[in-house]
Amino acid sequence: MKWAMCDGPPCSCTLLVGNGTKQPIDCTALIPKCFLMKTEMYRARRGLSTRTIGGKQHEIAIVDNDGIYDPECENDGKFKAKQCNGTDVCWCVNSAGVRRTDKGDQTLQCGKLVETYWVRLQLTHKEVNVYVNKDNLKTAIANELNSRYKLNPSLVKEIQYDPDARMIVVDVTKPKGETNVKIKSHNLQLFTDQSRRFTPSVDGQNLMIEKTIIYYVDEEPPTVSASLPSCPIFF
Repeated sequence: MKWAMCDGPPCSCTLLVGNGTKQPIDCTALIPKCFLMKTEMYRARRGLSTRTIGGKQHEIAIVDNDGIYDPECENDGKFKAKQCNGTDVCWCVNSAGVRRTDKGDQTLQCGKLVETYWVRLQLTHKEVNVYVNKDNLKTAIANELNSRYKLNPSLVKEIQYDPDARMIVVDVTKPKGETNVKIKSHNLQLFTDQSRRFTPSVDGQNLMIEKTIIYYVDEEPPTVSASLPSCPIFF
């Protein structure tokens, strides 16, 4: 645990959770989430770095708060820019089919389909009893994304891992403005398929993913009102 301190001798592992308040911990085991949150809040209040590697990768990132709907598709399978779900309520979507505007009526004008060029997968796995090798984990994630979801390995720009938070963050990007390269967002949506859980195997151990969030960054900023809920749906 990078924030832990060793006081001694003899060595006693502690976390600073308040002004002068040290919480004894076992640095050889997983740190209880409550202690981690308490330490993180203390550090955040003091302007220090926090453990979190996840969250929005960009201030204009959006998440899918609406869930599944009955879309209108182009002949080549792309989403039409304007979606109404068979009702009089309409909205504009990005190339991943995620709503990027406020909802309106049938007169809503969407113009073009805005391309998504950066997708972040934020995965949290269940607790495990053995050490997870970061390098082997990254290899396993990349291989699984390629073999199971047909994701071009060249689009996987970075894979991060926070063992204390049990969090894996995968950034999938393409050059902004590049129209010949596509992020197959529909493949990434398979993460939300409860019947096909994404379960990477690392050193013979399966990591059971218990929570998934997908963030999308488009080539143009969305126009969703700030007053709308921004909390992502957890799968």
